Amino acid sequence: MNQKKLGKIIRERRKSLGINQQSFSELSEISHHTLSDIESGKGNPTFAVLTKILDILGLEIEIQIKNKG
Repeated sequence: MNQKKLGKIIRERRKSLGINQQSFSELSEISHHTLSDIESGKGNPTFAVLTKILDILGLEIEIQIKNKG
């Protein structure tokens, strides 16, 4: 998944929960600037930051292994 798609999923889920970006920033303890960059597809969050965001949003990371052959 690319950064733009990830950011869009995060932004849409946050909005569907009725949380504005500033409130989410405070709740997640992630700077507003960092959150904005992630949601716009410009930021590349660390695993720790991404896990924190997804946990608050009730989302999970799913890893799929594709066989090349």
